[in-house]
Amino acid sequence: MLTIKDLFDLDHTIAKDYLAQFTYPWEALAGIKDFILSVGPTLEDYDEVSPQVWVHKTATVAPTAFLGGPCIIGPETEVRHCAFIRGSALVGAGCVVGNSTELKNCILFDGAQVPHYNYVGDSILGYKAHMGAGAITSNFRSDHGSVTLHGPEIATGLRKFGAMIGDMAEIGCGTVLNPGTVVGRGSIVYPLSCVRGVVPEKTIYKRAGEVVAREER
Repeated sequence: MLTIKDLFDLDHTIAKDYLAQFTYPWEALAGIKDFILSVGPTLEDYDEVSPQVWVHKTATVAPTAFLGGPCIIGPETEVRHCAFIRGSALVGAGCVVGNSTELKNCILFDGAQVPHYNYVGDSILGYKAHMGAGAITSNFRSDHGSVTLHGPEIATGLRKFGAMIGDMAEIGCGTVLNPGTVVGRGSIVYPLSCVRGVVPEKTIYKRAGEVVAREER
């Protein structure tokens, strides 16, 4: 439930070979910057619009958006008004990075959407994962300690670790995903939730202590 293979279909990211080296997705966070720097110059049909910033020719970037290097913006992706990409962000194909959304040290698989006032830091969002308006990944503990994953207990040794959001997961508006949160494939998190630990795949997180199976449709 926690491994890269459990959470993500690697055929939906150019980071497939990079991620396949690891067992758990948070193990990949430290090398995102170096991976972007290594693959960026090799990409076809991309323009290096500023130093270490590669944007696909079919992507749309608002003139008010800020793209900090290194970063990659994939084909048919839309980066909207006042989006702030701080750097070390790999954004796949067909993604939406919306108004006032901030990205930092993260991977967005193809089709991922963070369209309204989101913060995504030290995190990975799977294929067609979606974050509602104002939903954020909190990536730093208040006591400045290293992040421990809860349920099961895994000491990651990372001081900054946001969330791992599986393919097709839906995060409700105004939700805070606390440091070290993992949301399984196809799960739904209700709006205004405060999530800590692991949300199993194909479930609905209603509130702390109330997680139910999601009905197949």
